[in-house]
Amino acid sequence: MSDMKLTFKTPDEIVEFVNTVSRYDFDVDVKRGRIVVDAKSLLGIMHLGLNSTLELQVHSDNCEDLQTELAKYAA
Repeated sequence: MSDMKLTFKTPDEIVEFVNTVSRYDFDVDVKRGRIVVDAKSLLGIMHLGLNSTLELQVHSDNCEDLQTELAKYAA
């Protein structure tokens, strides 16, 4: 499992993020506080809000490609 801190500034960034994460077969969650949502859920991510520091949890050991693609959202 791998963790990464994220933040989104616009709704378009969230849409792009969900589209990117959806291309991968492994499970990915996003967490803010005690709230955990599936990273492939557009409404779930939007519920967490913009300009918040979120924690990405990738449930795979082979996720270097995904982390590289998501580096632009790093908090």
